[in-house]
Amino acid sequence: MSFVNLVSGGLDSTLIGVMAKNDTIEHFPLFIDYGQRAASKEWETCVAVHKQLDLPEPTRMDLSGFGRVIISGLTNSDLDVKNDAFTPGRNLMFLLMGSAYAYQLGASSVAIGLLSEQFSLFPDQCSHFIAQAESTIETAMGRRIKILTPLFDFGKADVVSLAQEKGVGGTYSCHTGEAQPCGQCISCMEFQFNKGE
Repeated sequence: MSFVNLVSGGLDSTLIGVMAKNDTIEHFPLFIDYGQRAASKEWETCVAVHKQLDLPEPTRMDLSGFGRVIISGLTNSDLDVKNDAFTPGRNLMFLLMGSAYAYQLGASSVAIGLLSEQFSLFPDQCSHFIAQAESTIETAMGRRIKILTPLFDFGKADVVSLAQEKGVGGTYSCHTGEAQPCGQCISCMEFQFNKGE
């Protein structure tokens, strides 16, 4: 088995890579620049943390035009990074691009760092979406590419705890791309909530 790991330089996707490394599972990190505000900071962190943790070097896919046309708080600083965070089609695009890359590499699967459905805010974070996406991708590719969600039974507190246990650090998860996390976006709020702040 081998898989494409959709990575962002954040805690969730980095943890998936470390888990794969510990289980000696071949994986191919894929960073997708979809025009997100944090793209530069995410990529810089992604490269650094993969090197630090002795993970495979990530490949960058430039789809930045997506974010110039499909605007949200994640792609346009004129919108609110939290209240306007939903970016329609983003996760489906991630899975399609990851699956196309897996197909090209001969990998059997693609992994995405979605957390427990009870914490889902958007329609493209639920099990129904994953099942439908997997079926659609199989039709489009002519063969099955399994969608892996290794953290789907986890809340953010579980991820933080497991990451600490496995020595994962140096990641970046703020949606603004600023050097200091904003403390206001969904990603920052997840960390603050789980630290009891």
